[in-house]
Amino acid sequence: RDMPFSISAGVGFVALSGVAVLGDMVLVSTIRQLLDEGKPVGYAVRIAAERRLRPVLMTALVASLGFVPMALNTGIGAEVQRPLATVVIGGVISSTLLTLVVLPALYTTFAPRRRLGEL
Repeated sequence: RDMPFSISAGVGFVALSGVAVLGDMVLVSTIRQLLDEGKPVGYAVRIAAERRLRPVLMTALVASLGFVPMALNTGIGAEVQRPLATVVIGGVISSTLLTLVVLPALYTTFAPRRRLGEL
C-alpha cells in the first residue's frame, strides 16, 4: 500500500502491544487458576481457551472495526491516520490468532513437568 513507517504507526505498535499482552495475561491467569484447582494441564488449557474465546474475539472485533474508517480515509489527515489504523487492524487480527491458537499450544508444550503427567 506504499505506506511509510511513521510516528503514528509507532504509536499503533505501542497500543497494539498493550491489547495483545492483556489478552495473553487473561488467558494464562485463567489456565493457572484451573491448575491451582487441581485440573490437568490439557484440560485447563482447553477450558481456559473456551472460556476466554468470546471476550478475546469481541475485543479484537471491536478494535479492528473501530479503526476501519481510519484505514479507508482518503481525506485530510489520512497520511497520519492510515498507518496507525493499518498497524492496529493487522496486529489485532494476528495477535488474536496467536492468543487463541499458539499460546495454548505453547503452554501445553512447556508446562511444568510435574503437571505434564496429568495430560
